[in-house]
Amino acid sequence: MKTIKPNAEYVWKQCEDVLVQRLHFSAVDRVVYTHLVRHSRMEGKVRLRFSIPWLARGVGLSVDTVRQAVRRLVEHGALNLLERSKAGHVADVRLPMEIPAVRASSFEDRRPMEPGRGVSLEEIDFLQTRTLRGAIHARESGVCFYCLKGIPYRVRCLDHVVPRARKGSNSYRNLVSSCQQCNCQKGERTAED
Repeated sequence: MKTIKPNAEYVWKQCEDVLVQRLHFSAVDRVVYTHLVRHSRMEGKVRLRFSIPWLARGVGLSVDTVRQAVRRLVEHGALNLLERSKAGHVADVRLPMEIPAVRASSFEDRRPMEPGRGVSLEEIDFLQTRTLRGAIHARESGVCFYCLKGIPYRVRCLDHVVPRARKGSNSYRNLVSSCQQCNCQKGERTAED
């Protein structure tokens, strides 16, 4: 079964920014999943026939470790196992946006970074990636939002104007760059307090 080859960069970003965090993939799960994606979807195939020993050699892990990882991937819905035998397995390998658990946890909120789609800044979670967190720091020009002192790169942090404990979001308007001292002093109070 042939399909269109997906954009590898976009799939990799989805794996790192969404899939790993949403499904709490271990390092082993991640390696096994990316190997399967590489040998199926990146070659334009939805379905892949593989054996556990082949997969174990490919990722450099033991057969038992890989077998357990495949079981976890099936449980998460990243693989749809169609046939299972000692000779080999046949599975549909799903991309991150095709996994039901990821879709159910609002995958669409992560799509604003896809080119050509207009989105409000309030819809984007600015704690998701290093680039988005860097955008908040860049907006403040290396100065603490509260004390207005310069912040060295290594000690800067992000603070919620309306704290998460009070239903504050991770939006562009609710996050500010601050020094550690101001962040600790503020705690769970609002910026006005």
